[in-house]
Amino acid sequence: MAEMNTNSNNGDKKKKGQPTKMNLRVDFTPMVDMNMLLITFFMLCTTLSAPQVMDIVMPAKTPIDVVDGPESPASKTITLLLSENDQVFYYWGIPEYQNPNSLQKTDLGVDGLRNVLLERNGVLAQQVKDLKQKRYKKEISEEQFKNELSELKKSKESITVIVKPTNSSTYNNLVKTLDEMQICSVGKYAIVDPEAGDNYLIENYNNFSLAQAR
Repeated sequence: MAEMNTNSNNGDKKKKGQPTKMNLRVDFTPMVDMNMLLITFFMLCTTLSAPQVMDIVMPAKTPIDVVDGPESPASKTITLLLSENDQVFYYWGIPEYQNPNSLQKTDLGVDGLRNVLLERNGVLAQQVKDLKQKRYKKEISEEQFKNELSELKKSKESITVIVKPTNSSTYNNLVKTLDEMQICSVGKYAIVDPEAGDNYLIENYNNFSLAQAR
C-alpha cells in the first residue's frame, strides 16, 4: 500500500507559492504474499500436469514363425481395423479374406468396442479391478500390486489385440482405442499397418451392406 505524508520535515511555514513537498512510501508486503501464491500455484500445476506414459508394443522385425514365447489362441486374438467416423471393423483369430461375413462392425462408443473386448476379457478385467481395490485398501503394497498385475496380464485369460489404423482413420481414433485397452485391462496389444486383405474385407463388407440395404 502507498502512503503520502504532506507534513514538512523542518516544521517551517510554507512560503507563499512554494509547492508542497510530499513523502511517498510504497508498502510491498501484499506483493510478496501474491508472489508466494503464484509460485505455489505454478508448482502445483507443474506437478499435476506431468506427462502420462503408455506402453505400446510395436511389431518386431523378427519373422513371426521364429519369435519365442507362447502363441495366443485364435479365440483370444482380435484384430481391430480402425476406420472413419469412429467405426471399428474387427475379426477374431485368422482372417477369412474370401468371406466378408467374417468381418464385424462396431464403434468407439462406451457400448461398442468396450463390450466387444470385455466379452472375452471380462474375467481378467474383474480380477484387475479386485486387485486395484486391494491396493486402495492398502491390503497389498505398490510393489506387490505391480507384480500381480503383470502376472495377470500375462495369463491365459488375457486377450491379444492387434490394432490396424486404416488411411481413413484419425489420430483421435487411435488414442480412443488405446484408452479402451487400459479400461478393459488388455495386457497384450500391438499397432500394425493394415494389409491389402484387410482393406479388401472392409470394401466387401460395405458393398455387402449396401446391397442388403437396397
